[in-house]
Amino acid sequence: MVLNRQSNSLWGQVVERFRSDKTGMAALFVVGLFFVLVVSAQFGWVGSDWQAEVGQPFAPPHFVGAKADVKAAQEAQLPVRQLDISDMDPLAPYYDKWQQKASGVAVTQQIKQDTLPWGGDRIGRDVLQKAIKGAQISILVGLTAALMATLIGTVLGALGGYFGGAVDDALEWLYNVFNAIPYVLLIFALAAVFKSGPLAKVFSNGIMNVVVILSLVGWTGIYRLVRAEYIKHRSRDYVRAAEAIGASHFSRLFVHILPNVSHVVLVQLSLHVVGFIKAEVILSFLGLGVSIDMVSWGTMLSESQTELILGIWWQFLAATCMMAVFVTAFALFTDALRDALDPKIR
Repeated sequence: MVLNRQSNSLWGQVVERFRSDKTGMAALFVVGLFFVLVVSAQFGWVGSDWQAEVGQPFAPPHFVGAKADVKAAQEAQLPVRQLDISDMDPLAPYYDKWQQKASGVAVTQQIKQDTLPWGGDRIGRDVLQKAIKGAQISILVGLTAALMATLIGTVLGALGGYFGGAVDDALEWLYNVFNAIPYVLLIFALAAVFKSGPLAKVFSNGIMNVVVILSLVGWTGIYRLVRAEYIKHRSRDYVRAAEAIGASHFSRLFVHILPNVSHVVLVQLSLHVVGFIKAEVILSFLGLGVSIDMVSWGTMLSESQTELILGIWWQFLAATCMMAVFVTAFALFTDALRDALDPKIR
């Protein structure tokens, strides 16, 4: 007689329940692909040539083809001819003569492609390379800021809800100070301070600016929910039993109670990742986000607003599609993980 042995540990049961969720596993696979893409871009394995001008300005995608430009020229009754560098550079005829006289100097002319896999931007940079590099920056900003905000909100909410009294009063005062200032105004105020204020030298990195700003303004909602959960759980029987056997406050806070409220934290984490990626788009659009020598989904959308007027839609489509796929997959993944951790769904 063979008995099916199942893990009795809490985390073993969580893994088993998560693995039985096909949607969650598929979302985990997509999120994992994006993280592999981010790591590869971080080490320069992909997306490192995003600044190279490899195509013609506004080169269309492969599936559109270069014939669209030729057809437009024919309709406008304009001659279609090959691009000659001498049209733009009056010194081009002298390059060969100078090259013969110069020793060890080679003058080459880069042949730019008429079409690119996902098209090109206004100076001929590959949109696919930009989208990959932009995924690295946007996901790094959104996820790091969300993790920091979740950590701050969870720790402060746990301390306030568990201990109560003077600790809870002090944290409630701090929460009310941050919550009294409108969210958007607080972001802009902190961005202005980090951009040109006395902290400009400390926070000179554009990515670090956005991460710190979003984490400082995003912890309040998580704090409120976690505090309420800890107030509800601190007097329950399993916490009193842990106290009776001599468990420390730290153990009761983060070993016994936290796993039972982690589903709330995970939902807030997923919402903040989505919201912070959008906030990075707004900050980059206003010039308060990542620096101009970097690319993110926000800067791509900022550039595409003027391109859409000209009928150039591929940069907008590339940034929005990659953002939509990642955000949707991450939300489904955290929902499945929440269901696996929720003690009421066991």
